[in-house]
Amino acid sequence: MAEQNLRARVEQALADLRPALAMDGGDVELVGIADGVVRVRLMGACSGCPMAAMTLVGFVEERLKSQIPEIRGVESV
Repeated sequence: MAEQNLRARVEQALADLRPALAMDGGDVELVGIADGVVRVRLMGACSGCPMAAMTLVGFVEERLKSQIPEIRGVESV
């Protein structure tokens, strides 16, 4: 139950981020969560973008960690 609740909270947080990513033609997909690490796939213009690592850490990870304290990190797969 707690895992489903965490997944739902992460999905909601990612949904809140999508409009900002979409402004540059990008998107993000939740792949999974394990041991407090969220695994995502950057898509669209974000996939392969030279700034993708900065977007992942400076935007996606920062927002998720601020909204969901039990998240320890975010990885791109």
